Amino acid sequence: MSQNTKGQSPAMTSPAPMRDTKEPAKMMIEVQNLTKQYSDFRALDHVSLSVRKGEFVTLLGPSGSGKSTLLNLISGMTAPTSGTITIDGTDATNMPTNKRGLGMVFQNYALMPHMTVFQNIAFPLQVRKISKEEIRRRVMDVLKLVQLEHVADRRPRALSGGQQQRISLARCIVYNPSIILMDEPLGALDKKLREDMQLEIKRLHAELGVTMLYVTHDQDEALTMSDRIVLMRNGRIEQQGSPAALYFEPETVFSADFIGSSNLFSGKLKTVDGSKALQIDGAALSVPQAQSASFADGSDAVLLVRPENVRVGGQGAASAEHNSIVATVKDTLVLGGVVRHFLTLKGGVEVIAQDLNQPGMALPSRGSEVQITWRNEDARLLPADPSFSKKQV
Repeated sequence: MSQNTKGQSPAMTSPAPMRDTKEPAKMMIEVQNLTKQYSDFRALDHVSLSVRKGEFVTLLGPSGSGKSTLLNLISGMTAPTSGTITIDGTDATNMPTNKRGLGMVFQNYALMPHMTVFQNIAFPLQVRKISKEEIRRRVMDVLKLVQLEHVADRRPRALSGGQQQRISLARCIVYNPSIILMDEPLGALDKKLREDMQLEIKRLHAELGVTMLYVTHDQDEALTMSDRIVLMRNGRIEQQGSPAALYFEPETVFSADFIGSSNLFSGKLKTVDGSKALQIDGAALSVPQAQSASFADGSDAVLLVRPENVRVGGQGAASAEHNSIVATVKDTLVLGGVVRHFLTLKGGVEVIAQDLNQPGMALPSRGSEVQITWRNEDARLLPADPSFSKKQV
């Protein structure tokens, strides 16, 4: 079971502002049937994706899923084996990187150590032969935007990691690109700095209205920052949608496991007293009946229950509306504002439950038996996936 690194259900941002339905948003990036083949390895397999103007789209997935390959193809740093790339309405499939009009931000900052902050930001404007007066105005404007006017004369080594990344962002946006590509830009920062920079990037996106395509393997980062998440697996798009859609309505076992923390119960669906139940080792779990209608009797299925929906110390017998089952406490961890219980069912199936921490909260002892419950409306039934393996994540 994958675990949310923040120990709590992720904050999910509101979707992009409502747009005038009479004028559909312009597509800034469109890729069609994009494939990248390296000898006998297919890194990207017939991927099609569109990104609207002003949208913040995150490519999310484990290592080797194809997300960075897709970004590199869009940027022009790698040539596709087949397929097409359109940027701002122009065919860019074979266009050089410097002709695509993109801004790029990388994990390693790529600041020139012998130059001051001002000179680093000014460099792309000098290459474009902008006048000195205009360069000074733009550089100071963008330094104000990232709230670092006071470091203009310092060199990168005199700045913190978070400040260096903000300067890297400033150098990218100073020449007003309509699209910014970011490849794991916060990967080198510690947890606190990452969270600060997430807010900074969200603020800049809101103020500038620029289109952003962002690569990360960090699910919390994707859930926090994105208008839309594109979850990738084995060179293909597994699922895409708003952060809320991927968290609450995953379509596959892989999506359910990769996004957020998950309890995944695998078994066979059997009809008991007119209602379908999932037969797992040592128990029969009631399932959402509306969802089970599309599953044949005896078919393999997986029931997803998020830890925050599992209650410890519940009462009452199981019913068609909720499950109630005895579990043994393996351990309990207090993680600041939340408490996580690690439990085992009679057949050995492991379960995670999560509560909000409260002053004086009584915690179950290790090895004790407790009743755990969850409502069926909080669960989601998914088709089994024989190809899914925890090793993939």
